[in-house]
Parts: sequence; C-alpha cells; structure tokens
Amino acid sequence: MGASGLGSRAIIGSFFNQLESLLGASWINLISMFFDSDQESETYKWLGMSPALREWLGGREAHGFRENGLTIINKKFEATLGIPVDWIRRDKTGQINIRVGELARRAVEHWAKLVSTLIANGTGATSGLCYDGQYFFDNDHSEGDSGTQKNLLTATEVPALTVTTATKPTPEEAATAILGVIAYMLTYKDDKGEPMNDGARKFLVMTSPILWPYLAPGIYSNMVGSGDSNPLSSIVEKTDFEVAVVANSRLTYTTQFAVFRADAKTKPLIRQEEEGIKMSALAEGSDHEFKEDEHLFGVKTLRNVGYGYWQQAAHATLS
Repeated sequence: MGASGLGSRAIIGSFFNQLESLLGASWINLISMFFDSDQESETYKWLGMSPALREWLGGREAHGFRENGLTIINKKFEATLGIPVDWIRRDKTGQINIRVGELARRAVEHWAKLVSTLIANGTGATSGLCYDGQYFFDNDHSEGDSGTQKNLLTATEVPALTVTTATKPTPEEAATAILGVIAYMLTYKDDKGEPMNDGARKFLVMTSPILWPYLAPGIYSNMVGSGDSNPLSSIVEKTDFEVAVVANSRLTYTTQFAVFRADAKTKPLIRQEEEGIKMSALAEGSDHEFKEDEHLFGVKTLRNVGYGYWQQAAHATLS
C-alpha cells in the first residue's frame, strides 16, 4: 500500500463510489428504455397496437397481433487500467484516484456512446435497420393499416426546413423548423391506422455541437427576428408542451437534427444489459504483480442497444 493509502480494495471502492456519483448523459433515459437480460440475446416482439373501440354491431370482433420483432445480441465490453506498483506507492497527490475517476466516467458514458451510434447509423448503415426491416430513419415505413410513412424528413415534407443558410438558421427559422417537424410527427399512425403520438407532449431535439448554437435560441429565446414573439417558446409557455435541445458531441451533423418523443412509456431506442459494470483486479500477491511489477484493474459489462419505435423519432435536414 502506497503513501496515498490506496490498495487494490480502496481503488475498486473508489471506482464504484465515483461510478454511482456520475449521472451520465441526462438524455439517455428520455429516449431509450432499459431491459434486463439473462441470456445471450433477447427477442422483442413489437405486436402492433390494440384495436380502437368500435360500435358493437353483430357481436365482438377479435383482432390478432402483428408479430414484427427484432433480436438484440449482448456484446462484451471491457476496459483495463494498468498501474505500476511504484506509482501506487509514490502517489501522494491523488493521481491514481483521478485515473480511476476517468475510468468510471468512461463506464457511465458508454451507454451514450452506444445510443449515439444507433442515432448516427439510423439513416442508412447496415446496423441501422429497425423492427420493420427499414432503416430507422426512412421514407417508406409501412405496417398494417398505417399507410406509407416517413421519418427521414426534408423540406418536401416540412416546408419550414427551408431556411436562408442551412448551417446557420436564425432563431425564428429554427423555431419554425422544429415546430414543423413535431407537427409532422403528430400525424404518424400505428398499424391499426390510429394516431401514434396523439398524446405526445414532451420532445427532445438532438443535434451536434456545430448546429446547437443556432437551434438552442429557437427553443429558449422569448423574442426572435425584429422583436417578434418566438412561436415555439410561446407554445411551450402557454401549453403543456415541453421541448428541449441537447448537443451530442458524438454526432457530426452540420444541417441535420433529430427529434424524439420523450414522454411515452415505450421509447424510440432500447438498452439491454445482461451484466452490469463489474471491476476485477490482478493486484497484491498476483502472478502479474510478480512478473510485471504492475496492478491491473479491469472493467467489464455485457450489454447492447437496438431500435424501438421509429414512430417516436424523426430526422430532419435543413436546406
């Protein structure tokens, strides 16, 4: 044990203390639902929606379920920190604890990394396919009585996405564009032909740090243009609608943003975990310490992510 008082047990304890104190990205729970897993993979059956009420004519009319679904296979992830024994012995300034804190932060941010990859790949990567076999953000979703629907939006679907400068929309243009996308999302229908987002009141707008400075004023500024009231903030202020914007550093959008419904019990994305974050060590008395004069601290988890309801998300491109 070094002058800092950090033996392997203390280092592991410090890791979990810091892990619990870190909240991670606040937007994760808003747009993804979490499921425990107890096997290599889990299959999620998206069984369509319950039928709407109808007038009782000629007896009851039973409706079956649509058995679309997807399988998410758990993957193993790890990170290992090697610390020379002499460093532990000499550490008087808390440098080891800082490194352990960095490892804890990486563990907390891992969900954000996985979910951000889903979002980035949703417009066309092979891994971007959702439960209906289409890309998560696509222009030809269709199931049951829904008709063909789009959540890969351009000015063709939402005219307000046409702005003066696509990379630098004004606050007024940003507000109108975001409102237009939300309004379009309210038209989505489920496989029974019923409105999918009829009760939606809370939305999260996500973009890159590049576009965020231009979208944020469109949501939060009370006045836009030459002193006119911001239509978006006015609606939020006077109704029960909530709209927030987040800058996701893992996205590289320049003219794009995504909008997610954030108040439904089901979510656009899925997080699945078979084994939570665990730390183990090869430290005092280990063969590794004898051979390498080093302690190893390894973090491991088994988890993965996947797409949920595409109808609760839309990708928009300014032009």
